Amino acid sequence: MPDLGHDEALMLALLNTAPVIDGVRRDELADTEGAQAWLAAQGWPAAGNPARTLREARDALKSVILGAASPASLDPFLTDVRVAPAMTDEGLKWTLDETSDKSVAVHAILAWNTLNTTSPGRLRPCSNPDCELFLIDRSKANNARWCSMAVCGNRMKARRHYQRSRQA
Repeated sequence: MPDLGHDEALMLALLNTAPVIDGVRRDELADTEGAQAWLAAQGWPAAGNPARTLREARDALKSVILGAASPASLDPFLTDVRVAPAMTDEGLKWTLDETSDKSVAVHAILAWNTLNTTSPGRLRPCSNPDCELFLIDRSKANNARWCSMAVCGNRMKARRHYQRSRQA
């Protein structure tokens, strides 16, 4: 059966919905309006009250990635998910049949599983201790450290330079 986890961008966007801005954590999924706006920005239908499910999926996935929880903790989001085959002009196509309130969670978890299987260690938190964002390292050497070199990388390098200059 082909892999259905092609939503790396969605998974990364979900993981990064609670950035720290000016030292304050800002949760884009804190309420229904924020969650619906985030879903719409990702190109998903924004109906109902998805905030709680999205927050729970994000937090569970973060815990698994950081090693604080077992991958089995993601099972509640995969309950009742089925894969259905269908013949098309191009051949056999597999589609997900999942409950609508868990669709984004299911796609994000499948993307994490695919990335974790095909490229283990490439998904990681930013090395800036003041940042809570994640990155997918696509470098050949697998040594990317920052969610953004322009922001976190620059801050950390400037911080180290300042500390060295004060010690001199």
